[in-house]
Amino acid sequence: MSDDHTHVQEFFGSRAADWDRRFPDDGPAYAAAVAGLGLREGDRVLDAGCGTGRALPPLRAAVGPSGLVVGADLTPAMLQAAVRAGRDGDGRLVLADVAALPLRSRSLDAVFAAGLIAHLPDPAADLRELARVVRPGGVLALFHPVGRAALAARQGRRITPDDLRAEHNLRPLLAGSGWEVTAYVDEDARFLVRATRAS
Repeated sequence: MSDDHTHVQEFFGSRAADWDRRFPDDGPAYAAAVAGLGLREGDRVLDAGCGTGRALPPLRAAVGPSGLVVGADLTPAMLQAAVRAGRDGDGRLVLADVAALPLRSRSLDAVFAAGLIAHLPDPAADLRELARVVRPGGVLALFHPVGRAALAARQGRRITPDDLRAEHNLRPLLAGSGWEVTAYVDEDARFLVRATRAS
């Protein structure tokens, strides 16, 4: 396991037990972001870096009982917290690295990724891997329940020009990884980028 993976597992593993209690009001923001994916009954969707599975219930509601919902996360403690919260009933939980997903190429209609982009050790390669598992025309949503400025303030830091989530950095990164940005929203109440898988 790389040092990056160990750091991510340590960071999230120590916070998993009370993660949902720390952010109790995020549910409506997750539901709204999922609604923006335009999922249909029977679609197949991945929650990449699913954490405690907060997006799994709205994803399941969007694709219905005939759809497929997979939640993948690198941190066992986060997946255990998802099970304790009963969210394993909304999707199949998989211990996996988004850099090497155990999924067939072009097998999904969409990927939802909340808070993931900042924790990717190799964003270009990892976004290419997400593109690999999505059919052409499929959708990616990069989401955070607060915008970049609000998150930086919460963490006691400033936004710098090299911030990966800044539009001038993220748009070309996504384009080089097989995605075309269709929407970029960075407001205090949410950060949401939607992109379509190129053919």
